[in-house]
Amino acid sequence: MSTERAPGQSVVFIVDDDSCIREALHGILTSLGLRTAAFGSAAEYVACARPNVPGCLILDVHLPETRCAEFHRKIADPQHPPVVFVAGHGDIPSSLRAIMAGAVEFLLKPFSESELIEAVRLAIARDRKSWMDRAERAELKQRLACLTPRENAVLPFVVSGMLNKQAAAALGISEVTLQIHRGRIMRKMQAASFADLVRIAERLQIPITHCRRTAGPRAVWLNCMPQAE
Repeated sequence: MSTERAPGQSVVFIVDDDSCIREALHGILTSLGLRTAAFGSAAEYVACARPNVPGCLILDVHLPETRCAEFHRKIADPQHPPVVFVAGHGDIPSSLRAIMAGAVEFLLKPFSESELIEAVRLAIARDRKSWMDRAERAELKQRLACLTPRENAVLPFVVSGMLNKQAAAALGISEVTLQIHRGRIMRKMQAASFADLVRIAERLQIPITHCRRTAGPRAVWLNCMPQAE
């Protein structure tokens, strides 16, 4: 399986034990230019090597060999395609459980072609956004890995908004040295501005140990970590 995902491509997986339903869904989706891969059981789907592109899974709620809700929980992870449930005799509790479990939509057979298309497009759009978020985070992690241990120590102080002299004092280094580290961090993290660096730190969940709080007319720096009583 490829380790890279192409955001412009997509595939719709169909898992339904009814061959007529699989063929009908395949016909509708391919007419829209979408790639499909159909399976008659959950086991067949799990055993298949899925292409690493954005997509969605159309899953029959009443598969004979498995409990659909349990199967959905097993595949419910950020990197799995979003799920569109379909059912021939669904009920409100089943629908609610499906949606609460993260499904994009719950369609009752016979559903309209427009309902199917809308659900599939929504699911693919959600997965494409998820892919882009993961790709950005992976790129930012690569940049972070380029920092030296000292630069990693300086970064939380920089993004906290502390003045250079205050951050330098807290780190036990000179202000000039702090400025040098700060410049290197900006270059290695490819941050266009301080605000951009803060956004990157938030995406990477960099722990910020200090922040600025305002007390009266003066701004004072206080440790934001919980204090021992």
